[in-house]
Amino acid sequence: MRSSLTHIIRKAFDKNPDSVLSHKQICTLLDLRENALRKLAFDVLQDLSDRGELKRHAHGVYSLGSESTGVEGIVDVTARGAGFVSTDSTDADIYIAPQNMGQALNGDRVKVRVFKKGKNRSEGEVTEVLERERSQFVGTIEMHEKFAFLIPDNLKSGTDIYISKEKLNGALHGDKALVKITVWPKSSNNPYGEVLEVLGKPGSNDTEMISILCNHGIDYKFPQEVLNEAEGVRMELDEKEVNKRRDFRNITTFTIDPLDAKDFDDALSIQKLENGHYEIGVHIADVSYYVVSGSAMDAEALKRSNSVYLVDRVVPMLPEQLSNMACSLRPKEDKFSFSAVFEMDENGKVYKEWYGKTVIHSDRRFTYEEAQEIIEGKDGDFKTEILLLDKIAKIHRNARLKHGALSIESEEMRFKLDEKGHPIEVMIKTSKDAHKLIEEFMLLANKYVAMFVAKPEKGKDPIPFIFRVHDKPDPAKIALFNVFIDKFGYNLEFSHPDQIAKSINALLDDIRLKNEYSLIQTMAIRSMAKATYETTNIGHYGLAFDFYTHFTSPIRRYADLVVHRILQEKLTTNKHRYGKDLDDVCKRISRMERKAVEAERESTKYFQTIFVQEFIGEEFMGTVSGIAEFGLFVKMDENQCEGMVAMNDIPGDRFYFDVEKYRIIGAKTKKEYNFGDRVKVRIYEVHPRKRQIDLELVEL
Repeated sequence: MRSSLTHIIRKAFDKNPDSVLSHKQICTLLDLRENALRKLAFDVLQDLSDRGELKRHAHGVYSLGSESTGVEGIVDVTARGAGFVSTDSTDADIYIAPQNMGQALNGDRVKVRVFKKGKNRSEGEVTEVLERERSQFVGTIEMHEKFAFLIPDNLKSGTDIYISKEKLNGALHGDKALVKITVWPKSSNNPYGEVLEVLGKPGSNDTEMISILCNHGIDYKFPQEVLNEAEGVRMELDEKEVNKRRDFRNITTFTIDPLDAKDFDDALSIQKLENGHYEIGVHIADVSYYVVSGSAMDAEALKRSNSVYLVDRVVPMLPEQLSNMACSLRPKEDKFSFSAVFEMDENGKVYKEWYGKTVIHSDRRFTYEEAQEIIEGKDGDFKTEILLLDKIAKIHRNARLKHGALSIESEEMRFKLDEKGHPIEVMIKTSKDAHKLIEEFMLLANKYVAMFVAKPEKGKDPIPFIFRVHDKPDPAKIALFNVFIDKFGYNLEFSHPDQIAKSINALLDDIRLKNEYSLIQTMAIRSMAKATYETTNIGHYGLAFDFYTHFTSPIRRYADLVVHRILQEKLTTNKHRYGKDLDDVCKRISRMERKAVEAERESTKYFQTIFVQEFIGEEFMGTVSGIAEFGLFVKMDENQCEGMVAMNDIPGDRFYFDVEKYRIIGAKTKKEYNFGDRVKVRIYEVHPRKRQIDLELVEL
């Protein structure tokens, strides 16, 4: 009762922000007639005054206090309905209890009143929704006699949506549907909506992938205006524009990409110079020539911010006419590019650099596998050039690692699909020399472009710019990582941030051939800060670069498109259009990047559940890969899929989560489960809709 009355009294002052109200007036406003309620209201007013939410003018007389001023931020909703609001004005997120969420949904920009300040966490309530992150949701239609509800697939969506029968547009009970919120009356607990599209029955890959995209706020269709604009882009190059550019068409040029790639962002060219040095060109698709600032395609690209790579499809940032056709650096075709060209010796020392618009002609398209075979000794096209580039790439990589860069070997789960799109095999793709060759030259271009544009010049104001930054690790997270690796018998000294990367590299190098390598590397990555886009440069810790940006993938990242425009301005007019709005662009693209990563992970989890359905009841050896209050996660050896054993289902005792030692332990037997433990599990239930594999432990 007390918490409800506290909430109601806060609302009364919110509606009368300039008023000075007495206890008696509050009781009249709220129609509090019983003595017990009036006394409780008096106590609540005193509590709010003690917290600073209300200002006390006299005995029993109050107005809004200084602590009641609102702050703005983005709300992240948990599956249980609570929220955390991140703001520019506070370092720590503000906790919002479910009953204080108001009409806020996940990702919305909201105004929050902080009513409780704490050392570790402040608490508040949403007073206003300033901007909806999205208004469209995917879920399952649940029919009632006179109306229906959309039950969202994603629990973080926050609420069921009421739909009147005339707004169902043909949707039936159990259908997956895309629904738009039309209005949310203040008097209603639920928003009202209408069905935009019936997606079909749950369970098909198409339906589930569209559901994942929509529930992360990612559009799976382009607006017609954008498609019309894209259709107007010609494949033939304008000869007048060709004549304005540096011509690389007669210089050896090739691309190295994944087997199934269609959007070729980058190409490398190489030629030997008379002085014995080499001119190596990093040529990037010139998207900025086709996508003009302020156009419909540009607005849509910013809205999307990046391409999204799900297991069975790509949702591109740009329409296919550009991403796969006009901009893509396809073999045997003349293409416009924006290039960073370096004069180097065979040991990778850079003597000169040049940036500018170019026209290129790719002589050959290599897959990573083809380039790797050449690196490993097989004969093939441009073998001399590939081996030289590989040599230089390895020199640059070793120099980075010596300078303190993290040595991370990327591992990616891929599925082999049959003709119906059903997963028939799980593959773990690892980074080999061919991948690292391309990576090092992309890193080189990104680093040098950032230095060229943003390095301070005497007497000149800095140019507004987008940096790709990566902060130093949080000591608390590193301490937790140390607890984690202690389970495997390892211990690292982390007395200084600059020592962390070298210590982790040494550990990973030492255990590269051991079973726990993949798990420890994953946890090392999780203990690091997340890379983001910012206008203030703090360097890139993971790469050990003082200056770094994204220049090399404008087909699939909006950041790179903006960097191209800024670089071109520096090379030509020196008039820089981007100012304060660049901060907003950085926030947007960082947020959308996180959404894309979440969607990609969810798509992988969905395909894991589909893959293991035929193995229900079978037993597998695995490794404990995660520990939480509700149970333990196990990664199975044979299929690399991860499932969960619920805490209540661990046999032999009543188990609980020991926070301090980060383990699961039995209350009576003291039996422990730790990261890296080898266990045997049985798959006993699979939930594709929840993206969840339920496991049970089997005695070894």
